[in-house]
Formats: sequence, structure tokens, C-alpha cells
Amino acid sequence: MYSTAARVLWGLLLAATLAAAGCSSTSSTGSTGVAVVASTDVWGNIAAAIGGDKVTVTSIITDPAADPHSYEANAQNVLAVSKARLLIENGGGYDDFFDHLISSAGSTTKVLNAVKISGHTGTDVNEHVWYDFPTVDAVAEQIETALAAADPSNAATYAANTNTFVARVGALRAKAAAVKAKSGGVGVAITEPVPLYLLTACGLVDRTPAAFSQAVESDSDAPAAVVAQTLALFTGRQVKALVYNAQTTGPQTKQVLDAAKANNVNVVPVRETLPADTDYVSWMTSNLDAIAKAVA
Repeated sequence: MYSTAARVLWGLLLAATLAAAGCSSTSSTGSTGVAVVASTDVWGNIAAAIGGDKVTVTSIITDPAADPHSYEANAQNVLAVSKARLLIENGGGYDDFFDHLISSAGSTTKVLNAVKISGHTGTDVNEHVWYDFPTVDAVAEQIETALAAADPSNAATYAANTNTFVARVGALRAKAAAVKAKSGGVGVAITEPVPLYLLTACGLVDRTPAAFSQAVESDSDAPAAVVAQTLALFTGRQVKALVYNAQTTGPQTKQVLDAAKANNVNVVPVRETLPADTDYVSWMTSNLDAIAKAVA
């Protein structure tokens, strides 16, 4: 929770932003309709698919170099949240900055929390739930409900858009099931838990020592013995692919990546933010196609 002094500072920054008139976020889509703010461009893109031209979506995190765990909001972000009629966060500790942002803006607008919607629980829950298709469907349906409540006159449009989006996600489920039917049980390695929901849907088995992927995710070094165990996955041909987070780099990540390439283990990069000039379903289709090819 922000202190009184911090709130005063935010007030001054917000006033300056308003006075500047026109400091709109470069991550906004649309210019009219229901104002929606999402913590990341992944959820923002999904909201745009549901809302279509009836909404204006602002995504806070769009830069591949930005770390949601350490992101510091600015006055533009506060202004956007203060005007929003629907807020969407990932949750699970992934984007805690968004809760502070909502508090700073004094917003009482409805907030959709993807991890809570997912039903995945526990202190060590994998927060990367946008790789979990059942969660994506559930969040899409709650976005529809929230938009219909905020804008009843366009409820039929939101329902139709949701049906279209869920059908497209259904095609992703079918593609994952096809990978499972052909390559289920194949071992793979990861650098971080980012793609685990997707790999599980494909029936693939993560053989990475948990201590290694947890260390990489927390930006720390895994013990030498754990690194050795991880490297043995490639030298011993225990895995058919390395599915790694291309947006995280470090000496140990590079060591694993080099080991995979040196031992002719297929490498599949994945991301946490939406690639440029694409949408959620097209992005996941590309991920699935790359994984299917790597483990075939």
C-alpha cells in the first residue's frame, strides 16, 4: 500500500499528465467505447478480441524487456486505470504492480484476476496461465460478462465475439491433442515454467530438475550439481527438445541452450509477451507448430 506522501506524489504526476493533455498510452487500441486496461498485452489482446470496436484497450506491459515483477507504474498508467470500466490482471504474483496501480488510482472498477479464475491454487502455482487454454476460455467468458454489464446495448456483439474466440481456442486444444496422440510421453526440458501448461496439454514430460527452472525464474544461480543434472539431459539424449524462455538470458540459460544445440536437441523459443503484429491465437498456433515439429 502506498504511503500518504506517495499518494501526493502520484497526484502531482497525474495532474501534470492531465495538464499536458494528450499523453495517451502507446499500447492502446481503439479510440472509443468501453475503456479496458490490462496488465499485459496478452490479456489486452484477448480483451480486444472480445470487445472488438466497442472497446478501447490499454495494455501496460508491452515491451519484451519489461519485467512485470519489477515494473514501476507511471502517471499515464494511473490515469488509464482511473478511467477504466474493466481491469484485467494476470495475478499469482506475476504482476503485483497492477494492484498497487489500482490502489494509487483509487479505482473501484471490476478486476478480473486470471490466476483466480483459473482455479489453480497453492503457494507455488505456475502463474503463466495464458499458456493454459481452459483458463483463457474462462477469462474470455468473464470478459464478455463484464463488458455486457458495462455496455448492455452491445451484449450480443460481445457474445458473438466470445463464441468466435473460444472456437479458435478450441482449434488450439485440438492441435495440442494431436501432438499428444503422436508424441505423448516424450521428454522435454525447459529453462523456466513459462510453457509448462502448454507442454502438459501436449502430453510431453518435463524432465528438467525443478531446482534449475526455479533458479532461472527467480533470477538466481542453480547449484553446480543441479546444472550438471540439467546438462546431462542433453548429453544423455534424455529429452527431444528444449523449450526455453527467449526473453530471459543469463550464463546458465546460455549454458543449457549451448548444450542442447551441441547435442542436436531441438530448440523451441517461447515468450511471455505477445510478438509484434500478431494475435493470441496466431501466436499460440505458432508455438504449437514449433513444439510438434521439435518432438515429432
